[in-house]
Amino acid sequence: MEYSAKVMEHFTNPHNVGEIPDADGIGEIGNAKCGDIMKMYLKIENDVVVDVKFKTYGCASAIATSSIATDMIKGQPISEVLKLTNKAVVEALDGLPAVKIHCSVLAEQAVKAALADYYKRQGIDPEPIVGKIEDHDHDACHI
Repeated sequence: MEYSAKVMEHFTNPHNVGEIPDADGIGEIGNAKCGDIMKMYLKIENDVVVDVKFKTYGCASAIATSSIATDMIKGQPISEVLKLTNKAVVEALDGLPAVKIHCSVLAEQAVKAALADYYKRQGIDPEPIVGKIEDHDHDACHI
């Protein structure tokens, strides 16, 4: 399987790894059967993601997509973070093998799940803002 240099860079030296103990939003997406589980932590001030960390259990693509997604949203207003797509994640990594595209979907959904948690903690229904969070469950797990 051929990985881009960017995927390998983010896999071997992932950015923003860890937890935020007093996070404003935490999202976990994954499929234990597949082995890819992502947990995103957001620190939000004045509607801006001032810090973001992740913990991912999974393959090189899962770790790389988590890492680049955190880079893409850190310092961004929520309005921009909501526009994050798995396609943008794939492009930022200079592509992913077709069997690994699901990892970019996981990264997008983990960010959205953390935002949904942020809104829930404020007593706001997140679905009209964030959309429906689709937990990762596909038949063909490619590890």
